[in-house]
Amino acid sequence: MIITAGIYKGRKVFTPDDKTVRPTLSKMREGVFNTLFSMMDFEGKSFLDAFAGSGIMGLEALSRGFESILALEKNPKTAKVLKENYTSIKLPSDLIIGDSLKLLAKLDRKFDVIYLDPPYFSGVYEDCLNKISKYSLLKDGGIVILEHVEEICYSKSGFEMIKQKKYSGKTVTFLQVIRK
Repeated sequence: MIITAGIYKGRKVFTPDDKTVRPTLSKMREGVFNTLFSMMDFEGKSFLDAFAGSGIMGLEALSRGFESILALEKNPKTAKVLKENYTSIKLPSDLIIGDSLKLLAKLDRKFDVIYLDPPYFSGVYEDCLNKISKYSLLKDGGIVILEHVEEICYSKSGFEMIKQKKYSGKTVTFLQVIRK
């Protein structure tokens, strides 16, 4: 797998051998960041990858101009590969190892973009959105991006869909906080 654009374009990113992660495909990554770029300038912006896996989404974000990223990853073996991916590009990894649902309640900063790509049938999407809202983890005008395969309830969490794209049976949904 390689980074698709930006200053680290073409750099190889490794995934764990044990099939514990499902990296976002290059076509989908390109679509996500192209859509996101039409909504905001990346310079000076922060990115949270709440279920980081190999770290490819955070690396794409940094490569394309985001100022900072934070990766959350539960599996220690996967986190080790993620750290190696950052080291190979000579970037420091801002990584917290632990359960993303629990960690969201403990974060002390806000983000411009939060990317949620948990195991598809884990049922944690709405819990994550509730925590993002409850703990005010988004900056004003911030965007939550969900990668999923089935319909997800997000209106109860205080978010509204601003864009949705489908890629080979997978869906990417862009959300913002409902303005009152």
